[in-house]
Amino acid sequence: MINITLPDGSVKQFDAGVTALDVAKSISEGLARNVLSATINGKIRDLLLPINEDCELKLNTWSDEDGKHTFWHSSAHLLASAVQALYPNAKFGIGPAIEKGFYYDIDFGEDVLREEDFPKIEKKMAEIVKQGVKLVRKEVSKKDALDYFGARDEKYKVELIQNLEDGTITFYESGDFTDLCRGPHLIDFSPIKAFKITSLAGAYWRGDEHNKQLTRLYAVSFPKKKELDEYLLMLEEAKKRDHRKLGKEMELFAFSQNVGQGLPLWLPKGTELRKRLENFLAKVQKQYGYVQVMTPHIGNVNLYKTSGHFQKYGKDSFQPIQTPQEGEEYMLKPMNCPHHCEIYRLMPKSYKDLPYRVAEFGTVYRYEMSGELHGLTRVRSFTQDDAHIFCTQDQIKEEFCKVIDIVLYIFKTLKFDNFTAQISLRDPNNKEKYIGTDEVWDKAERAIIESAAEKGLNTVTETGEAAFYGPKLDFMVKDALGRSWQLGTIQVDYNLPERFNLEYIGADNQKHRPVMIHRAPFGSMERFVAVLLEHTAGEFPLWLTPDQYIVLPISEKYEQYAKKVQDALSMAELRGTIDNRNEKTGKKIRDAEVKKIRYMLIVGEKEEAEGLVSVREHLKGDIGTMKIEDFADLVKQEVRKELE
Repeated sequence: MINITLPDGSVKQFDAGVTALDVAKSISEGLARNVLSATINGKIRDLLLPINEDCELKLNTWSDEDGKHTFWHSSAHLLASAVQALYPNAKFGIGPAIEKGFYYDIDFGEDVLREEDFPKIEKKMAEIVKQGVKLVRKEVSKKDALDYFGARDEKYKVELIQNLEDGTITFYESGDFTDLCRGPHLIDFSPIKAFKITSLAGAYWRGDEHNKQLTRLYAVSFPKKKELDEYLLMLEEAKKRDHRKLGKEMELFAFSQNVGQGLPLWLPKGTELRKRLENFLAKVQKQYGYVQVMTPHIGNVNLYKTSGHFQKYGKDSFQPIQTPQEGEEYMLKPMNCPHHCEIYRLMPKSYKDLPYRVAEFGTVYRYEMSGELHGLTRVRSFTQDDAHIFCTQDQIKEEFCKVIDIVLYIFKTLKFDNFTAQISLRDPNNKEKYIGTDEVWDKAERAIIESAAEKGLNTVTETGEAAFYGPKLDFMVKDALGRSWQLGTIQVDYNLPERFNLEYIGADNQKHRPVMIHRAPFGSMERFVAVLLEHTAGEFPLWLTPDQYIVLPISEKYEQYAKKVQDALSMAELRGTIDNRNEKTGKKIRDAEVKKIRYMLIVGEKEEAEGLVSVREHLKGDIGTMKIEDFADLVKQEVRKELE
């Protein structure tokens, strides 16, 4: 007999060899019908695999993330089965589940796949589901695996197998389609009731631009058609909120092939918006005792070798810059941390100088592959709201709590209300992966856990997800469409103080090693602006929006009065512009609506004669006529409320 512990803490006894499906049936037939996979001792497994030892068991349905992962992973095999039936010469790469749906990388050879081909693939997928095709797991030797895929000229699978150890290789058969896969999968395709191929893209094999570019088919699937319909509506809304589209309409940023891929150009309105975000955070940081610094965009390559960033990011960085001096090399900086370590080193520190908090809006550079670039969310040049806190071990918890306060204030002000804090700890069974003693790790992890609890954060804990240099806390934010983004991170680091030999003199007059806390509430300015654009659909709060108002003179006769209005509002420290184009007022209003300008001030004969403005609010319409100073007060009051 074996003991199986369920999530509620109850323990059930079964004969060895029992399956997770058997356990589900012992609980209820309804659960057995809906269960998709099992998580056994933290690992997702097939429902039909025998369980031979005591374990902790969780039965996954569609409501569980592990259940969705199994569902979408199996759906990727369904997609590949349909493609193989329609395109017999296709060669297959990988097909994983992703956060929302799945994809499969496929080499179609001489065939060219287009979006108009999607329906016939979906039709074939539906036929396979109706056939009741099962997914059958088989353990295969490395030789047999190589022989099988080699005989079919599946070069991508062969390459993957060559990097696997014998005894670890499994196939999954689903009708005529066989895939190299460790699983887990559904028992059969029948739960997959609704699916849609959403897009295609190019993807270099194994992310290497020197390899062939494959066709990546993105798709999504659901157990009910209603859920698919709701998701497709969300996708349509996402298109309207696409930050690339809104950024162009609102004249915030642009890209130029002449400048280079992945190198954003911030236009005047976007630059002002970004500066307001920076000033907002800089003001908060000053209240918390940070000192602002600036460091160069490049550094000697030896600086990054000392920090380890050359080893970590060398392949993903721009290549070293050769100077006229023989043997001298510089790099565009991939991270700000090494520069801040050097700033710390410049002057001797005692325990009385700690914590020492250094902040910088520092631009860094990574050579992302062209196929991975995406608007502002994936670029080659980006600015981090970086700060590094050098403190004693006893100060970690207090500093963590203060950083959490900053993050929470930012989220509250910008209305990111739905978020989870992920606590990432080291793997206690694999301590050799990490640096630092058990004592300092225990203290750091306890500080993070206690800080998150004190602040009432909604947390999840991921064991084994800590960085090798220390535990961390990541803020996972859901936007208005329910999509998850990582915004904000706090990390404890024992590595860089050791590498740079950083010290302080303690109260015992002995030298000690400080602990380093990395934190970036925004993450990067580029990515944060992109997420904020899509979260708000471009409807920024008044304190942040590029133009709080626009003056619309109804004809050329009133342009002088429009300028008088703008000057008065500028003196009141409001931001706005004038639309003096030779266009009808209705056209000007429509264009202002597209640009998401909150207030439109229409001026004509009556307004000029009485010193008034007719105010129209974005998306709401006319709200009345008022004095210029009254309008200024209205805006200021709203801004104050937003920043309270």
